[in-house]
Amino acid sequence: MTWVSDSLITVHDLHVLLAQDNLVLLDVRWRLQGPPGRESYAAGHLPRAVFVDLDAVLAGPAGDGGRHPLPDPADFEAAMRHAGVRSTSRVVAYDDGDLVPAARAWWLLRWSGHDAVQVLDGGYAAWTGAGLPTTQEVFDPTPGDVVVAPGAMPVVDADDAARLATEGVLVDARLPARFRGEAEPIDPVAGRIPGAVNVPAPTLLGEDRRMLAPTTLREVYANVGVSPDTSVGAYCGSGVTAAQTVLALDQLGIRAALYAGSWSHWIRDASRPVETG
Repeated sequence: MTWVSDSLITVHDLHVLLAQDNLVLLDVRWRLQGPPGRESYAAGHLPRAVFVDLDAVLAGPAGDGGRHPLPDPADFEAAMRHAGVRSTSRVVAYDDGDLVPAARAWWLLRWSGHDAVQVLDGGYAAWTGAGLPTTQEVFDPTPGDVVVAPGAMPVVDADDAARLATEGVLVDARLPARFRGEAEPIDPVAGRIPGAVNVPAPTLLGEDRRMLAPTTLREVYANVGVSPDTSVGAYCGSGVTAAQTVLALDQLGIRAALYAGSWSHWIRDASRPVETG
């Protein structure tokens, strides 16, 4: 498998790679409480891209593990093979441009032991904005042979997250109003994990909706106490948006742990403390 050193790829670099036989493109466009991403795929997508449904493939069924728990490894392996991912594949995931669902796909493949995976910086909007080709043709890939071996990316549970909030840095990627407990449009309890710090996901992108430069990201995270020597974890509402935080910290060489169940799991136990304000 070809090792990929940078977890982000530009539209121009991806365009050069389109002819490579080992390239697999995953269209993971998805919007929380929005129209299905499959409709966007049908309207137009990158050549050779395969649509991957976040709710059905990049997460397990909602329940005790939260709204978007990690998928069953066997199910995820079958889905990635169906998408054409082989052990030798270079995978690029893209979304509408917020780098959230694409980061979730990137994280899951890395968690599975597949290192050659990147996120398209700027997503579909950057691709079309550059005048690069799209298609409505549905690509039918040759089935892959990728093996999912979970454990290659760090994961924390509720107890670990609580410890990180006091002994390290626990980053909450939700919008400020949800972090402060002033609004909660999705989960039944408002608030945050005590001791967490807030770095909202949208603040990691520039005006062009591309990831901020590493020098700027370093300043953003230094302001909340993150350094290369810090133990860091990330959470959000259900574990999807927080993958973007892990991706951003990866740009700085910081290996952050993901609280996969996130807030939707934390609040399932009424004995766990909630902080507001």
